[in-house]
Amino acid sequence: QVQLAESGGGLVQTGGSLRLSCVASGDIFSRNVMGWVRQAPGKQRERVAWCDPSAGADYAGSVKGRFTISIDNIKNILYLGMNSLKHEDTAVYYCNKFGVPDIWGQGTQVTVSS
Repeated sequence: QVQLAESGGGLVQTGGSLRLSCVASGDIFSRNVMGWVRQAPGKQRERVAWCDPSAGADYAGSVKGRFTISIDNIKNILYLGMNSLKHEDTAVYYCNKFGVPDIWGQGTQVTVSS
């Protein structure tokens, strides 16, 4: 089974930027809906950005205009560019292959200081 590994999280000030990366152990991005899901302490997981090979990218309203999802199909890397970060963006961010099988990475912590 393909494995996913996120990196790029960290501590950033409000208004700052980060880019998260998700490396896959195999070629899955071009054939599956992939996305980024976050979970803040005490809250449910929230799907923030996803990319469908047939329909393109879409975003949750809370991040639209600030986050950008992109894929490098040659390197098998899924990215999430995050700009104008807010304190409420603080969460563990997971790379996720939607559907069956449902595959998750281990997550990377993003902390935005207010």
